[in-house]
Amino acid sequence: MSESKIKKILVANRGEIAIRVMRTAREMGIKTVAIYSDADVHSPHVRYADEAVNVGPAPSNQSYLKMDRIIDICLELNVDAIHPGYGFLSENATFAKKVAEKGIIFIGPSTHAIEVMGDKLAAKNAVKAYNVPMIPGVNHAVTDLAEARKIAEDIGYPVLIKASAGGGGKGMRVVERPEDIQEQMQRAMSEAESAFGDKSVFIEKYIGSPRHIEIQVLGDQHGNLVYLFERECSIQRRHQKVIEEAPSSVLTPELRKAMGEAAIGVAKACDYYGAGTVEFIVDENLDFFFLEMNTRLQVEHPVTEEITGIDLVKEQIRIAEGHPLSFSQEDLKIKGHSIEVRVYAENPKENFLPETGRLETYKIPQGPGIRVDDGFEEGMDIPIYYDPMIAKLVATGENREQARMRMLRAINEYEITGISTTLDFCSFALKHGAFISGDFDTKFVQNHFKPEYLDAHNEEEETIAIALAAYALEEKKKATNRADASGQLSKWKLRAKQ
Repeated sequence: MSESKIKKILVANRGEIAIRVMRTAREMGIKTVAIYSDADVHSPHVRYADEAVNVGPAPSNQSYLKMDRIIDICLELNVDAIHPGYGFLSENATFAKKVAEKGIIFIGPSTHAIEVMGDKLAAKNAVKAYNVPMIPGVNHAVTDLAEARKIAEDIGYPVLIKASAGGGGKGMRVVERPEDIQEQMQRAMSEAESAFGDKSVFIEKYIGSPRHIEIQVLGDQHGNLVYLFERECSIQRRHQKVIEEAPSSVLTPELRKAMGEAAIGVAKACDYYGAGTVEFIVDENLDFFFLEMNTRLQVEHPVTEEITGIDLVKEQIRIAEGHPLSFSQEDLKIKGHSIEVRVYAENPKENFLPETGRLETYKIPQGPGIRVDDGFEEGMDIPIYYDPMIAKLVATGENREQARMRMLRAINEYEITGISTTLDFCSFALKHGAFISGDFDTKFVQNHFKPEYLDAHNEEEETIAIALAAYALEEKKKATNRADASGQLSKWKLRAKQ
């Protein structure tokens, strides 16, 4: 395809991700246009852009989600391309199609890729031909109770009922016993229809304590695809991530390669180009299974940038311009270790309940290896209308322990008053023996955290926990080595070695 130089980008987003995209655009000599709602009139991203336009009242459905209004602004201001960031319209196939129809470049994948990967059932069916490991279950919508009972019996309890559309834990129900399936089916379908306008659900085996590991992929419009290694995203609350790191502490080079190649297969299944993320769950045997693909930039993309030296936004823009990738898989190497914590306006002592209020004090940490992507300033209010994330705090070091200690130093230096944040919880998690040893999963909060731990942190208990975690990790390594020596490898380890 022919290449076209982008001269002006409208960022169809707000806050920290809008500034993040604009910074790279400025480095590339590209002009930027910000959009903002009435609630964001004083937001730093509005001042940072070369031009800024108000798109409506505070609620997102009256501002940031107004497709036609955003496109009209592009036409009025001679905008070449739209970068959607994440959230809002970033995975909306209708928006991507409307943008293309007006001759504007959508900095993202094709409408086809967004449609296929936006529907979990369509995604599962698309990747079947690429030998991607799948969780046992069905690849079609289920609405009939009798059929649901039979499927659950065939798979074996516990099972997971999941909404075909959407994510974030909505329309998801774990069923432990046959007598509960009717009620949980009805709840899952009702919630899915309410949240996504689609009551389709499917059923698969429930994996109780998985790790959540995702692979970053990049593809150009010439058929080239690479994977930029993995991100460990297992520390979550309400099925949403709060701490991420790259690389994962549990992946061997063989498993990393196997997961990377599986992610490439997923991307090929929808002719993917742009930046995307393939998410997997990994069980206690280190067997991995395809979960979904996010057809956009991820919140946690900075940790991948830090360990690879690749500016993912720059690559998105170059790909959208029609350039081929300037590097191959063999050129990519992991350098050091990076950890990101999401600084949310939430109260961990109240089940991470979102908070609103004024940032009476707001001073960010600095120093070696520290990066802060934020969209707020001291004195600003946290609005109730949007995601409560204030900032992404990233610490990078030569190894995992240096990154962890730098992060703890940075958290200690971060000054925020006026509202509660997740910083205290993140500090607790980073000091916990399970995190230090790398022996944790998506149930970290459930298994290791209680609100009162933030009130009276006992250093002696912490020391004991660290020692026990280190001992458990050493025993696990010995057991793995014994299994390897006896040839009792898991099927995916075996495949990686072939």
